[in-house]
Amino acid sequence: MTQTWTAENIPDLTGKIVVVTGANSGIGYEEARALAGKKATVILACRNEEKGRAAAARIVAEHTQAGVELMRVNLSDLASIRRFAGEFAARFDRLDILINNAGIMAVPPGKTADGFELQFGTNHLGHFALTGLLIERILHTPRARIVTVSSGGHRFAAMDFGNLNAEKGYDPQRAYAQSKLANLLFTYELQRRLESAGADAISTAAHPGWTATNLGPDWRMVRFISKLIAQEAAMGALPELYAATAPEVRGADYYGPGGFQEIRGYPVKVQSSNRSHDRDAAFKLWKVSEEMTGVRFLDSGAST
Repeated sequence: MTQTWTAENIPDLTGKIVVVTGANSGIGYEEARALAGKKATVILACRNEEKGRAAAARIVAEHTQAGVELMRVNLSDLASIRRFAGEFAARFDRLDILINNAGIMAVPPGKTADGFELQFGTNHLGHFALTGLLIERILHTPRARIVTVSSGGHRFAAMDFGNLNAEKGYDPQRAYAQSKLANLLFTYELQRRLESAGADAISTAAHPGWTATNLGPDWRMVRFISKLIAQEAAMGALPELYAATAPEVRGADYYGPGGFQEIRGYPVKVQSSNRSHDRDAAFKLWKVSEEMTGVRFLDSGAST
């Protein structure tokens, strides 16, 4: 891998269909913008319709021949996810790249429309359900990729299966870290199940390092540190774009910035925590996620 891989290294994506969640701002917007610039048809899967349309218009203004459109989805509402998946399947017969990017960070206590703790429900369960409901289109597409965005914060987490919905107490940072660990457990378990099913689709993960976006708590100290060390969203998007498009990427690979402590820099392959590779936890999380969302898929590849 070149140490200075940029969006210019993305191959031509003519004919490819891409879905990016949370694509109206920040890292998701930069991902959609870069992929559209390489001639993919990019679906901006956004909760806020007004912001999504504005983002699509900005991308089309820059790449006048780009195939970019908004499809509304609220990842904290299973009914909205089901509507999105149904509309997508009715219009498209393939899905080359799914980037599970959208997320919230360290928010006050809250619940999703279905009663789940808001961060776990949005960051993990929403993307679990979305992936499962789109899996038929993914499996129908040669060499499709699923990229799930995690965070270096996953290293500070352990899965607390007895408190997934915060009935026994809520800490915003701990809940965020747990949701990002769940993203990785899901990524690796999904790859095992794809392999067991004989699919040539792959599941990968990436994290953006410390990137200047509107995500996260509005704390004075956080804002101060971000001004000193955070990289721009276009740089933070590179690990995800690499995972989504680079030809040498393999299933269960994990990418992040190559600089000190993976805070910033060009994308490189990185290692996740030991807990993220716990197969028993991954299997349990998968089954719990099926029960909570009602979405079941790739059962034949269950880990043991």
